[in-house]
Amino acid sequence: MDVSDNNKKQPEVTYVENVDDVTSKSWDNKTDIELKATYASSENNESLTDEERKGTIVEQSIFITKEDIPESLKDFTTEELEELSKKTRLKMDLRILIMVCWIYICNYLDRTNIASARLGGLEEDLNLTSTQYQTVLSVLFVGYITMQIPSNIILNRLGKPSLFITIIMTVWGIISTCTGAVQSYGGLLVIRILLGFVESGFFGCCLYYLSCWYTKKELALRNSILYSGSLISGAFSGLISAGIIEGMDGVAGLRAWRWCFIIEGAITVATVPFAYMILPDNPSNTKFLSQEEKDLIMWKLKMDVGDSDSDDAVLGGSKNSFKFALKLAFKDKKVWLITGCISFLVAAAGVTNFFPSVVSTLGFERIITLCLTAPPYCIAVVTTFIWASHSDRTGERFWHVVLPLFVALIAFIIAVSTLNTGARYFAMCLMPSGLYCSYTIIISWISLIVPRPPLKRAIAISIMNCLANSTSIWNAYLYPESNAPRYTIAMSCNIAFIFLSMFFAFLLRFYLISLNKKIENNTMDWFSEFGNDGSHIKKTYRYMY
Repeated sequence: MDVSDNNKKQPEVTYVENVDDVTSKSWDNKTDIELKATYASSENNESLTDEERKGTIVEQSIFITKEDIPESLKDFTTEELEELSKKTRLKMDLRILIMVCWIYICNYLDRTNIASARLGGLEEDLNLTSTQYQTVLSVLFVGYITMQIPSNIILNRLGKPSLFITIIMTVWGIISTCTGAVQSYGGLLVIRILLGFVESGFFGCCLYYLSCWYTKKELALRNSILYSGSLISGAFSGLISAGIIEGMDGVAGLRAWRWCFIIEGAITVATVPFAYMILPDNPSNTKFLSQEEKDLIMWKLKMDVGDSDSDDAVLGGSKNSFKFALKLAFKDKKVWLITGCISFLVAAAGVTNFFPSVVSTLGFERIITLCLTAPPYCIAVVTTFIWASHSDRTGERFWHVVLPLFVALIAFIIAVSTLNTGARYFAMCLMPSGLYCSYTIIISWISLIVPRPPLKRAIAISIMNCLANSTSIWNAYLYPESNAPRYTIAMSCNIAFIFLSMFFAFLLRFYLISLNKKIENNTMDWFSEFGNDGSHIKKTYRYMY
C-alpha cells in the first residue's frame, strides 16, 4: 500500500529508538506487533521532528489496523479476526500438512531404501562393485535435477496441486515397486534415472505450494513439518528394513531387498486416492473453507508484502510470461547467494545417503546397525520443530542457519578424528540435527526474500533445489568402502562444505541489509525485484534476515 495516498487509512505507528526492544509475536496473538524497520521520511511524515525521523516505525497487526480488509471481513472485530485466523490455520494444518508430510515419508522411503537394500543382499545378487553402487545412487539425481524448474512452472500454470502431486505419486510408486524386479546393474540404472525424473516434481512443488497458503511468520515451522517427513522416514526406514530383511528373506522365492522395494512402493500407490481427495488446490478456489476464511488467507498473504500473490496482479497480463519471470529470477543475486548456501549444505548432508554404511563402521551386526540409524533422525525431528518454531517467533533467519552448521561442523570433526565407538555415535547423532535445522530454515527463507511474483518464486525455489541436489551426483564418490571406517575424504570435504555454506549465508545477510537500506532511502529498484514499479509495496516491507 502506498502510504503517501492520503485517501487510504494510515496504519497506527509507534516510534522507538531500538527495534530490538519490541518483542515480535505471531500474527494471531492479541498483542501482535509486526516489526518493520524503516526510517520516517519527511515526505510521508512532514510533522515529525528530526529526532522522531531517526526513530523506527513499529506497525501494528493488520487485525488492528484492518488495512485493505476484504469486504466480507469488515464487520469482524479484532478479536474475531484473530479467532478466525487461528481456526482457519488449524484447518489448513490438518488438511494440508499431515498429508504432505505423509507423502514426503513415502517419497523419501522410495528414494533412499536402496541404502538399506544394500545390507539386504542387493550388491551380491546384482554383482555390483562399490563404484557401481555409488553410480546407482548418483544417477538418480541426473533425473531429479532435470525436471525441477519445469515441474514448478507446470504447477504454477495448472493451479491444481492435488492433481499434479497425485499423478507423480502414482508414477514414482509404480517405478519404485518395479525396482524389486531388476536383474542387472543396467536395469537398476534405468530404474533409478526414471525414479529421479518423476520424484523431482514433488519437493520443490511442495515448498511453492505451502508458500501459497502460509505467511512468512508461519512458513518456517510448516516447512519444517514437511521436511520432518524425510527425517521420520530416515528414522523408521532402517527399522522397517530391519524387519523385512529379518523376516521376509526368501518369502515367495524373493530376497529381502526386493521385498523392501515392493512393499514401500505399494504403500505409495495405495496413498494416492486419499491424497487426491484431501489436498486442496489454492486458497481462492478451495471448497473446504468458507468465503470469509478464504478471504482471510488471501488478505494475510497480500499484506505480507503489499502485493497480491497473483502473477496477473503483480506483473500484469502483458508481462505474465515464463520468460519474464525466468529473467527476474536469474538476475536476482539473492537467488544465487541462497543457492550457494544450501548447495554446500546439501553436499555435506550427502552423509545421510550413506548413513547405514557409516553407522555400520561401529562394528555391530546388520540388524543392530539398521536400528541404530533411527535415534539420530528422531532427535533431528524434535530439534528441527523447536528450531523452526523459534525462528518464526523471532522473525530471524541468519543465525538460525549458521548456528546449527557449527553443530554439524563439530560432528564431522569428531567423526574424522577418533575411532572411539561412543564418540563416533555421538557425532552421528549430531549430524542430522545440525544439517537439517539449517536446511529447514533455508528452504523457508527463499520464499521470504523472493516473495513476488509467484512465478518468479516458483522458479527461484526450483533453481535452488535443482542446483543443491546436483551435488548428490558426485557426492556419492566421496564414500568408497575402502575409506571406512573414518571416511576421511568425505568427512574432511564435509568440513569444508560447512564453512562454504556459512560463507554464503554471511554474504546473503549483508546483501539483504544493503537492500533494506535502499528501501529506507527510497532508492530500491523494484522492477528488478518484483517486475513492477513497487507502488503497491508496503512502505514498511523489509527483507527478513
